[in-house]
Amino acid sequence: MNGTSYRFVVGEEQAGERLDVFLAGLFPDRSRTGIRKLIDEGAVTVSDGADAETDNGREAASGRSRKPSYAVREEDVISLTVPPDVPLDVQPENIPLDILYEDNDLLVVNKPKGMVVHPAPGHTEGTLVNAVLYHCGDSLSGIGGVLRPGIVHRIDRDTTGSLIICKNDTSHRGIAAQLAEHSLTRIYHALVIGRLPEMQGTIDKPIGRSRTDRKKMAVVGEGADTGKNAVTHYQVQEWFPGDNVSYVTCRLETGRTHQIRVHMASIGHPVLGDPVYGGDRKCRFKLNGQCLHAKTLRFVHPVTKACIDTEAPLPEYFAHLLSVLR
Repeated sequence: MNGTSYRFVVGEEQAGERLDVFLAGLFPDRSRTGIRKLIDEGAVTVSDGADAETDNGREAASGRSRKPSYAVREEDVISLTVPPDVPLDVQPENIPLDILYEDNDLLVVNKPKGMVVHPAPGHTEGTLVNAVLYHCGDSLSGIGGVLRPGIVHRIDRDTTGSLIICKNDTSHRGIAAQLAEHSLTRIYHALVIGRLPEMQGTIDKPIGRSRTDRKKMAVVGEGADTGKNAVTHYQVQEWFPGDNVSYVTCRLETGRTHQIRVHMASIGHPVLGDPVYGGDRKCRFKLNGQCLHAKTLRFVHPVTKACIDTEAPLPEYFAHLLSVLR
């Protein structure tokens, strides 16, 4: 469907569906995330059926952009123009990978600190994608786009730990569905500043782009133009009163950008070493970024249906820090 224009008229049975759901049903080989990206980029327009009638081949009236959540109406005319694929200008690099699991459909890697997951314009070297392209060759899913082959989820540059790489579109769609259903278990380990009032708890606060600093995320009001639902379950493992630091595990129910970092900071306990959300203040330890590690991944294999359970060992700096604190 690349480099092509499409036009659809909504029927009675589809009326009321979300716009992204309607289009995803027409293109089963494309993920809803990919469809939403096209909608957000203005590649999709909607014309009211009464205004978009054609007569003897006359062109339909110009439509307007809608949000992915727009409920389509009977006789709406949906126009979709898909830009042609941009050649992947990312080269394979022989960068060692710490592989926790691998088969013909996917692999789970233990990402080191300081490594960016996927390239961005102007930064196409030294990323996890460069390493994966070398390891897997052409065997990667394409749903993530030209700069994100195989990438179905990501972790921040200075966060370490488990990440799933999909080798084909079938596995990509399967893992993406589990992420959307919140059935994929992701448990992170972190050191945070301060003593939490409860040994375990849940932070249920919507997260969106900060209104004062567009490079940061923040807890904001819910709504299509504000924040998205975000839920983090935490449990305290140890408390180190001498350094005013707690060792916690966090289970993600959702997966928003910087979720754990934003949530922990929102309750007054930022992740130790986090320079963005206040975790580097009043800290005697000199850390390169947040002390956060994606340790456990548990999911159903999208092809074999087997339960896959992986554990990424704590990185050396994290284990050493724990020994010092103890």
